[in-house]
Amino acid sequence: MVDRPNQQVRKKRIKLAIYISAFVVFEIMVILVFALVLMKVRTPKVRLGTNVTFQNFKIGTQARPSFDLSFTAQVRVKNTNFGPYKFDSTNATFMYQGVTVGQVTIPKHTAGMRSTKKVTVTVNVNSNALPSTTKLGSELGAGVLTLNCHAKLKGKVVFMLMMKKKKSAEMNCTMTVDSSTKAVKSMIC
Repeated sequence: MVDRPNQQVRKKRIKLAIYISAFVVFEIMVILVFALVLMKVRTPKVRLGTNVTFQNFKIGTQARPSFDLSFTAQVRVKNTNFGPYKFDSTNATFMYQGVTVGQVTIPKHTAGMRSTKKVTVTVNVNSNALPSTTKLGSELGAGVLTLNCHAKLKGKVVFMLMMKKKKSAEMNCTMTVDSSTKAVKSMIC
């Protein structure tokens, strides 16, 4: 004859073991989903904003081609990760036909998780460094000025305050300035 209280204790222990193992399986599934979906590190996107405000706008003629521009622009860092992206300060280089015509420093910032950080910078570009063999005269005669901008942000995406993953984001933008309207005609990033 089996003792009745021992049988009840045994059933309770089996039931408890089933609940604990179901909880462990559930937690493993949650951790796997979290690791595969949320912890996937994507490269942030960096681009120059289209709302450019000119403070100084001096462009020479086709006979004496030159330019001296000063403008304010926004550098947008779009972070699609589930953790903040902390990037160091870096230089953005503005070029005309491969020749550097200006530089600006993008200061150290943090783009929050799944958000866009907008950093306003003031840029000064001029044609002093250009050789006389460029096509600047014909381009200015057509009423446009094409500038390229390049920058590489280096930083870290931080997950749960303890996991850090290094990521670098590059910006390659081409800006076409219309000299007659003194505005940005197109911006391609």
